Amino acid sequence: MNLRERYDTATAGLEAPFAVVDLAAFRDNAADLVRRAAGTPIRVASKSVRCRALLENVLAMDGFAGVMAFTLPEALWLSGHGTCDDILVAYPTADRTAIAALAADERAARAVTLMVDSTGHLDMIEAAAGDRPIRVCVDVDAAYRPMGGRVRFGARRSPLRTPAQVRALAEEILKRPGLRLVGLMAYESQIAGVGDTPPGRPARARAIRTMQRRSRLELARRRAAIVREVRELADLEFVNGGGTGSVESTARERAVTEVAAGSGLYQPHLFDHYSNFTGRPAALFALPVVRRPGPGVVTCLGGGYLASGPADTMRLPQPYLPTGLSYDSDEGAGEVQTPLIGPVADRLSVGDRVWFRHTKAGELCERFDALHLVDGDRLVRTVPTYRGEGATFL
Repeated sequence: MNLRERYDTATAGLEAPFAVVDLAAFRDNAADLVRRAAGTPIRVASKSVRCRALLENVLAMDGFAGVMAFTLPEALWLSGHGTCDDILVAYPTADRTAIAALAADERAARAVTLMVDSTGHLDMIEAAAGDRPIRVCVDVDAAYRPMGGRVRFGARRSPLRTPAQVRALAEEILKRPGLRLVGLMAYESQIAGVGDTPPGRPARARAIRTMQRRSRLELARRRAAIVREVRELADLEFVNGGGTGSVESTARERAVTEVAAGSGLYQPHLFDHYSNFTGRPAALFALPVVRRPGPGVVTCLGGGYLASGPADTMRLPQPYLPTGLSYDSDEGAGEVQTPLIGPVADRLSVGDRVWFRHTKAGELCERFDALHLVDGDRLVRTVPTYRGEGATFL
């Protein structure tokens, strides 16, 4: 039984559209992340999973510890459900109501750490939290900026870059009795989130690998210096870095105590082009064939599930099974219908399914209330996504 037949058999009782997670692939991907981390704990990036049941599943595996949440309301929700007692909010919050709720919840205040990179964040937290001590982590700019900073590779995140800048904010935090400095974070998106084997572009691949090699060296030195500066002032609980694409290189840095990863669990197609690992597609969605407009063409219901990021063709879901289907360049993935072309279309009938992979990991869960968990050719469980539990965090 091939992969498509296995998925079709397991989900024969379901009406498409729907989403599935292949548990065997999910487990293999988790095990590979742990292997790559080589003993360094992995904090799970919840925005890449967006399903409480699967978060709890992976947290029960050896090698994983803690959650990296994407908003404070999400962190409060996870804490309230007992999902995890160590939750780092990856991005600064301006949600005063949520900060007040954190301060009022003794259990959550012990579990949740807020991200900061300016005195403006400190002022807001103090004003909303009152006298309750709040745990904070300083976010550090990990971008690579050669040529005296005239060129930049990496996400525009924190304004803090140098050891002196980070130390200055750490000193300010320590002056404030309502704040506890417990961690540092630096996310190297130009390494963790950029594949170094773009298909059909060998020159670009060489340029990416050169940039990433130089960036790793620069960041390792700078991150170590920053950690030394801050550890002179505070007893840090953790130093977080990395992502799915950089697990092994980040974990090798002595200054780093944990790495973050999440997308590698689902292996969306954006992560297919890395030389250092190969994951198994684990999260998929199925659309039904509803028309046959002509030879070599079928039309599926819906499918316009575009990913965030720059507006290019990489943001489109990838037709996966059966192999050999592609988009009509004039239509792409549509809101109500998606035409697909290719000789294999002539072997599909109305009511058959086409299986797709999303560009990113957790964003798929914003489209579906449930994930159907498949093991082999069996549907073993159906679990709600965040959306299915009525939780919205963005």
